[in-house]
Amino acid sequence: MTGQRTGNRNVLVLGGGLAGVACARRLGDEGIGVTLVDRNDYHQFQPLLYQVATSQLPAEDIARPHRVIFRDHPTVETRTARVTELDLAGLGLTLSDGEKISGSHLVIAAGAQPEYFGVPGAAEHAFPLYSVADAVRLRLHVQDLVREVAEKRLGEDALDIVVVGGGPTGVEITGALTELMTALVAMERIPTSGRIFLIDRGSRLLGAFSHRSHQYAHKRLTEHGAEPRLDTGVAAVHADRVELGDGTAIRTRTVIWGGGESAAPVVQAAAGLGTGRGGRVDVLPDLTVDGHPDVYAIGDAANIPAGHHGTLPQLGSVAQQSGDRAAGNILRRRAGQPAKPFHYKDKGIMAMIGRNAAVAEVGKHRHQVDGPLAFAAWLGVHAMLLSGVHSKVDAFMSWAWDYFERDHAAIVEWSTKPHRIVWGDDDADVPHISLGRGDSTTSAGRS
Repeated sequence: MTGQRTGNRNVLVLGGGLAGVACARRLGDEGIGVTLVDRNDYHQFQPLLYQVATSQLPAEDIARPHRVIFRDHPTVETRTARVTELDLAGLGLTLSDGEKISGSHLVIAAGAQPEYFGVPGAAEHAFPLYSVADAVRLRLHVQDLVREVAEKRLGEDALDIVVVGGGPTGVEITGALTELMTALVAMERIPTSGRIFLIDRGSRLLGAFSHRSHQYAHKRLTEHGAEPRLDTGVAAVHADRVELGDGTAIRTRTVIWGGGESAAPVVQAAAGLGTGRGGRVDVLPDLTVDGHPDVYAIGDAANIPAGHHGTLPQLGSVAQQSGDRAAGNILRRRAGQPAKPFHYKDKGIMAMIGRNAAVAEVGKHRHQVDGPLAFAAWLGVHAMLLSGVHSKVDAFMSWAWDYFERDHAAIVEWSTKPHRIVWGDDDADVPHISLGRGDSTTSAGRS
């Protein structure tokens, strides 16, 4: 098949994240042929990556195989392949083996990658948290350090961690790590919890949130032992330390990068594709690419207009809704009707800080809550997101309530895997998670 072009009337969707899956499901519901291409054979639910990284969930619980998602959609074909090139004029993709495929429409939902902003050493030494594989690599790294400290092969300062980025990703992983280390000390597995630093260039945590949320997040994190350092950036990352913009340095073996994201490389490299902030595609109000009415860009691959307020943020709800709208406009075009502009239904913004500690600003008018009520809001929004891709939301919700109601001291047993939500009906329906960096592929066992 090398170099051969395969064309059909299927809609071609690049990316199997929230945006791509929402688009393919909507079209599949209408009996439209879809070919969905993703380098992984699973959909990953990114809002819960920090829980995988801190051993609260096994990776397989947030990685649902595409074949399971689309089992009841016979017109949706899924292909696991790496895409090397986009062809806007030909509505096609080039795969890593040289095969070229095309369709009636091209939907770009390729997601994002970490953005290191040119910081020396960050790409080589930091642990990003943007994929299931990232989360598993971080979990294994921290587990190794814990064991070596427990066995006195490393000093206690080996558990010092630097988190870069004071947005939701940085705040959530910092909160989870402080609870994890505190629990391990209480269980007498390690002698000290280490120091966890949270670095951000801004003057406050959760910059997109309200002043009250900034204060709540800062208070809860510091109460649990985290050490926010604001108004300073990272100048360089080394294997054994982080250099800060104020001239100081922190010795650490673990740097977690939550400092921003940009579009996938294949999107940024595409010829004739107008990209803007973050290397994302600047789209028209109907989510099409200027000059290419049959090409759509959605989710984290796109800069989606927000009226007179710039562009929409990279949120799961934006991704899912944009995927659904892109599918709706494809259906309208096929029916000879004009496309409709995308209008985002704002469900709010939220971040988890720890057990029974969260901030949420819900709805268009940003009604603000924190603590257990905020967690309830967080759970509701994430359950709605999951309902678009997972068939067993009840199982997820049962796990979530159990997790947040039980005693903090029992949160982690590093040698014991948490109970899994089994998304498939047989052993073939499991995700194959490639860790890279010399690690082999892992897949879930039944439970």
